[in-house]
Amino acid sequence: MELFAHLHSLSLRWHLSRKTGEVLRVMDRGTNSITTLLSYILFNIVPTIADIIIAVIYFTSSFNAWFGLIVFVTMITYLAATIWVTEWRTKYRRSMNLADNEAKAKATDSILNFETVKYFSGEEFEVSRYRSAILKFQVEEWKSIASLTILNTLQNLVINVGLLVGSLFCAYLVVDKGQLTVGDYVLFSTYMIQLYQPLNWFGTYYRMIQQSFIDMENMFDLLSEEVEVKDVPLALNYYSLGGAVEFRDVHFRYHPDKPVLEGISFQVKPGRTLALVGPSGEGKSTVVRLLFRFYDVDAGVITIDNQEVKKVQQRSLRKEIGVVPQDTMLFNDTIMYNIRYAYPEASDADVIAAAKAADIHDRIMTFPDQYETQVSSSLDHDLS
Repeated sequence: MELFAHLHSLSLRWHLSRKTGEVLRVMDRGTNSITTLLSYILFNIVPTIADIIIAVIYFTSSFNAWFGLIVFVTMITYLAATIWVTEWRTKYRRSMNLADNEAKAKATDSILNFETVKYFSGEEFEVSRYRSAILKFQVEEWKSIASLTILNTLQNLVINVGLLVGSLFCAYLVVDKGQLTVGDYVLFSTYMIQLYQPLNWFGTYYRMIQQSFIDMENMFDLLSEEVEVKDVPLALNYYSLGGAVEFRDVHFRYHPDKPVLEGISFQVKPGRTLALVGPSGEGKSTVVRLLFRFYDVDAGVITIDNQEVKKVQQRSLRKEIGVVPQDTMLFNDTIMYNIRYAYPEASDADVIAAAKAADIHDRIMTFPDQYETQVSSSLDHDLS
């Protein structure tokens, strides 16, 4: 929940510079990794370490210190080798994650813009882009799998050497010294093999924990993103007094070397209309975004009812402003939900009144489910 809230607190600039599919992928993997991490530590790692400690104590007390040492050295070598190789192969897993994020982002971007793809016959181009991303992912995945094979081979080598040394020493004490019985030999071999099973999985557990840390690292990178537009300390609520808007010598640029607004000034009195006319990219939409304080101006002042937008709480400001965006996005929910979104406390009668004011009520009533009709951005043509 904290991550979700933090993403909504980030600026529009940040969201426009990120790929939606990639962000969602990082969120999903990051949140799942927390559950995975706790589960493996509590139910797998701790019992495995307890098994090793019990084995060392038992063989030291029941056989002799050499058997405890053999078990201890074997297990420590196994764990050290597992950790060392896993750390080494982390870079391959991280590269695979990045390639996976890129592939998912391309797929999401392509599907979300399927209409544009159709307009320009871009199907083959999109398939080619996605194929390149998938091939890159497969190469990184192969490197990760190859490094995993090296790890498994090394683990098996350590366990088998430890079992061989322990078995030969045990056989020596049984046959030549007569200090142990055949039953002791069977007990040692059986226990070592039994201990190998959780240790064999320990490598998997550690890899999963390591992967969880990588996924969490990406998630924490999102959490560490600085909030660009913040409420000033002790910011006041905005109080609507009619809606007089004023821009005074406003300067703004998205990039340091590309100014968008330079010294723009105008006033709009309550109840009056102002039209901003100009070619695409000249800052018309930017004026609206600055009014909502999606960005902070580089210089100048923006006021509504003589209240500087930079000094009032963003939430209170935006709740008092109505907007009809150029590209309307709909939530995948009912018509009733979408109309009520800006004012959740609105009654059904209020929603119907708003629909009538927008001259869409009669159209809605022709749908089988009327206001309970499911809509989404991909189906907004049904409301046209």
